[in-house]
Amino acid sequence: MSTDSAPSALFEAMIAAAVQAGRVAHDIYRAGFAVTRKADHSPVTQADHAAEALILRALAQAAPGIPIVAEEEVAAGRVPVIGNRFFLVDPLDGTKEFVQKRGDYTVNIALIENGAPTLGVVYAPANSRLFAGEVGPRRAFRSDQSTDSHAMAPRRPIRVRPVPAAGLTVVSSRSHATPETDAYLASYAVAERVSVGSSLKFCLVACAEADLYPRLGPTMEWDTAAGHAVLLAAGGNVWGPGGVPLRYGKSGFRNPFFVASGTLVPHQLAA
Repeated sequence: MSTDSAPSALFEAMIAAAVQAGRVAHDIYRAGFAVTRKADHSPVTQADHAAEALILRALAQAAPGIPIVAEEEVAAGRVPVIGNRFFLVDPLDGTKEFVQKRGDYTVNIALIENGAPTLGVVYAPANSRLFAGEVGPRRAFRSDQSTDSHAMAPRRPIRVRPVPAAGLTVVSSRSHATPETDAYLASYAVAERVSVGSSLKFCLVACAEADLYPRLGPTMEWDTAAGHAVLLAAGGNVWGPGGVPLRYGKSGFRNPFFVASGTLVPHQLAA
């Protein structure tokens, strides 16, 4: 990671909270857990609730006064009034992967300012993969952060890659594959398609392991904000319908379709 300026105290607090929440979630993952259903029939476990409670406490201490929009809080009807600056938290993105013991689940924390993600942390505890980014200085890193170690692992800078001459590596959802995605990709030279769960798809583009991530199905803002920040900080972009940047703080915190990319300028989605 660049040393031209130190990471902010808030950014470091977000990283620490994500790692601590990941440890809590992964302890439950290894020990066993019950699965219940929310009103929308999506699965939820005690890991979702325990990780979110830890993150809420940590962010309230680090940044009192900044509203926190968190998935399980919203599901319980507790939605804060937001302004130009707020957090988006998904304590366990990829609950289906968690439940099926596939390991691709992540802890996600993002700071939104004036509709755009400016800080983001994505932690995949089962895979010991931590990604984080500061959008302002365009600085992003990854580290091999084990849940079994309380020391912070060394950080390695990441950057999106040039478009490969041999064709694109495309990442797509393991749980939400659609015919629309296949149709969208038909006009690209695709060398490889990789199915990955959760917000790791953004991170694979950010760290030069993939080039394109189209999501032509519904998502919530807390699903995407942290990975979006990491990708922006690594030099990539996330485009909504009409080729405009994906924004946050929308009604109901719902996202339209989007395409995330590295150096590639993707085909626009219809507005």
